[in-house]
Amino acid sequence: MTTPSTAIEKQAAYLGVPWEDAYGYAQAIKVGNTIRVSGQLSHDDQGNLIAPASLDRNGRPSDFSAMEAQMRATYANAAKVLGQFGASLDNVVEETLFVLDVDAAFAVASRVRGEAYDVARPKVASNLIGVSRLAFPAQIIEITFTAILPET
Repeated sequence: MTTPSTAIEKQAAYLGVPWEDAYGYAQAIKVGNTIRVSGQLSHDDQGNLIAPASLDRNGRPSDFSAMEAQMRATYANAAKVLGQFGASLDNVVEETLFVLDVDAAFAVASRVRGEAYDVARPKVASNLIGVSRLAFPAQIIEITFTAILPET
């Protein structure tokens, strides 16, 4: 428990998807002029995964052709979360992409990121990390973001 003298003021953003309550987390937290966005997925407003990957008999993704569609939807969800604080992807200074297939991500990342940031070479520090699993079996990408609002 923090004492009043050490507590910081935090604002939270939510999208109303089921796992916010099930897991107990916020989509983003704003402290001062910095916004940290939790791992974003490719879901619709009801929490249904957009372009779920095909799964093999063991319940693991067997095809990564949905990477572009999932990546595009993930950036769109991040923009919605940032918008709750009056920010946009233009305020993003760092992103980390967690992917199940690095080659599939590299094949589409330049095009999708260019569309999302509306510039061929976004001024964003970017990390691409291959992982063995994400939160949902048919999910093949998750992206976190750090954004900074102008000083007021």
